[in-house]
Amino acid sequence: MTAGKTTQVLYKLFVFFLISAGCALAQVTIPDTPAGHTLQAWLDAFNSGDRAKVEAYVTSTDPSNSVDGMLSFRSQTGGFDLLSIESSDPLHIRFRVKEKGGTTTALGNLIVKSGQPPTVATFGLRALPPGAVVENVKIDAAMRKKVVDGIETNLNEYYVEPTVAQQMVDAMKLHAAKGDYDNISDGDELAMRLTKDLQDVSHDKHLRIDFTPFKTPERTGPTPEDEARFHQQMEHANCAFQKVEILPGNIGYIKFDGFMDAGFCGPTVNAAMAFIAHTDAVIFDIRQNGGGQPAMVTLIASYLFDQPKHLIDIYNRKEDSTTQNWTLSYLPGPRLSKQPVFVLTSKRTFSGAEEFAFDLKNQKRATIIGETTGGGAHPVSGHTVADYFNIGVPFAKSLDPVTKTNWEGTGVEPDVKVPAADALTTAQKLAPEKIQAGKSDKK
Repeated sequence: MTAGKTTQVLYKLFVFFLISAGCALAQVTIPDTPAGHTLQAWLDAFNSGDRAKVEAYVTSTDPSNSVDGMLSFRSQTGGFDLLSIESSDPLHIRFRVKEKGGTTTALGNLIVKSGQPPTVATFGLRALPPGAVVENVKIDAAMRKKVVDGIETNLNEYYVEPTVAQQMVDAMKLHAAKGDYDNISDGDELAMRLTKDLQDVSHDKHLRIDFTPFKTPERTGPTPEDEARFHQQMEHANCAFQKVEILPGNIGYIKFDGFMDAGFCGPTVNAAMAFIAHTDAVIFDIRQNGGGQPAMVTLIASYLFDQPKHLIDIYNRKEDSTTQNWTLSYLPGPRLSKQPVFVLTSKRTFSGAEEFAFDLKNQKRATIIGETTGGGAHPVSGHTVADYFNIGVPFAKSLDPVTKTNWEGTGVEPDVKVPAADALTTAQKLAPEKIQAGKSDKK
């Protein structure tokens, strides 16, 4: 499943789906505004790579952000150089950056709430295609109407729950009729307001409206050059695998922050599993994992079973079809079907990462430890609603094959509920008991 809901999720989408473009570096003066001060604070903390500085920034300026997520993104990009300020208002700044560890440039968007210090309302980075020209797009009444009409069309055609789709449309059109959008002339602000209004009705964190102040040609799929860049970025990010190690007590530990392309990243998965194949217990840390490709969820889960298991069903509303996801019969490496398994979760665990926890919990294959997850069980597809505006529409839903339930809006409840920061130590304390119980069962 595609994840996109928070600053952390926007960071991961940027890392794994960006397109490279070169750009010359230059000294840039950041405006003396609340938004400018916040941008400077983010650059200073992010580029430092220092946990204490990042923690201070998150605590004071962006409490919805993740320290681990920022540090992970920093290690993958090498930090950012500021190339230009594209537009600036007191509470809103649009800027361009280039990653220090590569040639990729991105357009940044930052909106803050006034205060001392100002705090982040929304923050996003979007990779710029080669040759893209950022336009100064002003939103007028005609454009606002096109956006609202385009959203209505796409929700009614694709959204997984037709009744909820109509409820969202009705609420949005009521806001429009009351003039709630009339004074919004900035695309980012309109996208943020529309997203909020739609989510207030659906409570669907996968649903969002995006504004892109440049046009890209319509394509049926990625070019070979795009694929090559994508693979290069996945290699650079080690397919989102952050750590694989053997903890005291012969406990295998794997921390990974995304479910990347299974075809390309399969060897990375196999190497990680082979490294911990002879441990007595396994811990999967998905506390910072915002989801990704369903096929990768299936691949990793397959290593934990020695017999075929029906993991999940995906119902597509428009096609009125259901796809069954089963564990794989063939794997290139050893299975870890006997060891007790622990999965660490947080409120940031989302989408495909939630499915991983949900599947293993329902199959009674793992003990889930940590916090209730984010609550996103709807796969998403992207569509254009008007010039410069796109919508991510949840078009399907995941369902347990037996109970026909999922985690949409509720999250996956852990078996052992503890703060996310305490999940790893809790798993390490519980593992010896599980290991011993397994040995006793064999006698």
